[in-house]
Amino acid sequence: MLQFALPLIAGNLLQQFYNVADTLIVGKFLGAGALAAVGSSYTLMTFLTSILLGLAMGCGTFFSILYGAGNKEKLNRSIFTSFLLLGIVNTAMNIFLFVNIDWLMGLLNVPEEIYQMMREYLFVIFMGITATFLYNFFASVLRSIGNSFWPMIFLGTAAILNVILDLLFVIVFKMGTAGAAAATVAAQYLSGFGLAAYTWFLCPELRPKKRHRKITPDIVKELSQFSILTCLQQSVMNLGILMVQGLVNSFGTVIMAAFAAAVKIDSFAYMPVQDFGNAFSTFIAQNHGAGKKDRIRKGIKSAVITSTFFCIVISVAVVLFAKQLMLIFVHPEETRILAEGMRYLRIEGVFYCLIGCLFLLYGYYRAMGNPGMSLILTIISLGTRVLLAYLLSANPVFGVTGIWISVPIGWFLADAVGFGRMACKKFHKKI
Repeated sequence: MLQFALPLIAGNLLQQFYNVADTLIVGKFLGAGALAAVGSSYTLMTFLTSILLGLAMGCGTFFSILYGAGNKEKLNRSIFTSFLLLGIVNTAMNIFLFVNIDWLMGLLNVPEEIYQMMREYLFVIFMGITATFLYNFFASVLRSIGNSFWPMIFLGTAAILNVILDLLFVIVFKMGTAGAAAATVAAQYLSGFGLAAYTWFLCPELRPKKRHRKITPDIVKELSQFSILTCLQQSVMNLGILMVQGLVNSFGTVIMAAFAAAVKIDSFAYMPVQDFGNAFSTFIAQNHGAGKKDRIRKGIKSAVITSTFFCIVISVAVVLFAKQLMLIFVHPEETRILAEGMRYLRIEGVFYCLIGCLFLLYGYYRAMGNPGMSLILTIISLGTRVLLAYLLSANPVFGVTGIWISVPIGWFLADAVGFGRMACKKFHKKI
């Protein structure tokens, strides 16, 4: 699992550089207002791309099961069908976003002073949705057969290009937030088209032949069972975060900027354990397809130990170095932004073990053919977070800190339900 997970972790950490580079350079050279605009845009884009990511992840789980079972014919038919279906979703999403850009910004309660900057950024960044679809689809295909190396290579190359173009467009050409978005979009297309070309030309076993290029009801049904529920899980998770973003925005630009910087650090901190959960899911799915129950049991034990160890290490690092991490994104004189960001990181950082276990539970239930349970856990986690965020932040005793406290409470409740269900199933089998 670690051998497969390490390139996956490295690749997705590099993927974070797309927006983090924007946030870092914009925050340092364009100021707190631009930092708030780009950071708030990141939350919206994460939600929107989670639709495509969830569909691709669900399809990838189905691909892994077929690969583990040795059913190459059905695998190729599934690849062709899923590409067409996701392509239709991608086209519809592009049309919707450009038509409704102002409506979406209205939902986020964007302050007037940063409205135009954020709109310019989003208009350009929406142009990269198709690139996101291409990368995530072909990455899911390759990872389903155990190849996590080449997705990492293309992401790494794109991340380097993104940083170079960010510096060029923002600092040299003075293109503002639109320049930061253009740099990200160019890098996304490099990784999207590059990985698509690699898969098509250098992985002929994954290239659907003429006999595979037809859509059949049985394939559509099975793909839908995995992809739609996984898509809902990802969308619900990021919709909850988007609702929290709207609440954060109501507290003004200072809190927005603090949240924008702290969330980037937060994402980097637990991204490796999130990707380890995805690698764990692929491992479980392949062994589930092959009927190897002993390897599944051993895999669960190893995954929990590995994830917990990593989370303890990263928790200590984030809590101890919260100030230094925030200073990467904001100037030392921005004391209010700095203090609020540090408070967020120290509250979340203590509880990373909870989110680590939750990612394993998501992967386990998805791989075992029960993505509905992953969706239920997401609803519990995010529903609790959103409800408590609105309730606690309205209390003067907590204020904005209530939003930060709500997060680990949601993680804990979802973990309790996920492990509780797993324990109940084992108990009933013994009886």
